[in-house]
Amino acid sequence: MAAQDLDVDQLAAYLHLTPQQVRRLADRGQLPARRVSGDWRFAEPEIHSWLEERIGASDLEELSRVQQVVDRWSASDSESVRLSDLLLEQAIEIPLSARTRGSVVRRICGLAEQTGLLWDTPRMIEAVLAREDLHPTALDNGVALLHPRRPQNSILGGPLLALGVSAQPLPFGNQSGHLTDVFFLICSTDDRVHLQVLAKLSRLLSGTSLVEELRSCTSAKEAHSLLTEHEIRWDAAEANS
Repeated sequence: MAAQDLDVDQLAAYLHLTPQQVRRLADRGQLPARRVSGDWRFAEPEIHSWLEERIGASDLEELSRVQQVVDRWSASDSESVRLSDLLLEQAIEIPLSARTRGSVVRRICGLAEQTGLLWDTPRMIEAVLAREDLHPTALDNGVALLHPRRPQNSILGGPLLALGVSAQPLPFGNQSGHLTDVFFLICSTDDRVHLQVLAKLSRLLSGTSLVEELRSCTSAKEAHSLLTEHEIRWDAAEANS
């Protein structure tokens, strides 16, 4: 679907807010917006970026609210993303053979290349580093959710995940000073898939014991099985809620 501008009423419906609340957020500069003939207009890609920033929070209740918004952004007939399908074993390395910020990005992009779905690894490395320079993706729980600022559909055969778990935590730009040892790379071909993956992965990492169990894994196969098990239980709980 091509990107489009949304008016106040359309964005309010997507975000489950009132038009007055949307106007107030826009007036205060808390939503990316511009005036067109005196009325607020919202570019869909900019709203995606705004949602992405909110997904970066670690509060599970907030993530649940954002997940509902992300689901509404997705086509009603589309299937939910399966993280375990996007993360192939050849894109997992435990322990991750990297000890610096730059080497982590290079190595995990190299893992993504091994799937055959990433066609231009240097370009992906450049895009991920540019995103990290703009705003580090390292969270307080020791996980970094690496990704380019924009989907790289021209160099990808499809969406994919890569995962590396370092034997020792390392500084990775977390603003609170926390060290990082679990690194996911999210490679998406469009904004909607990117938001779905980011939202679901963030909820799993915040609402389950997945992070701690990943730190105890000793192989790619074990890590993939672990993610699959947690995702199956999570999806079942969501379906029954």
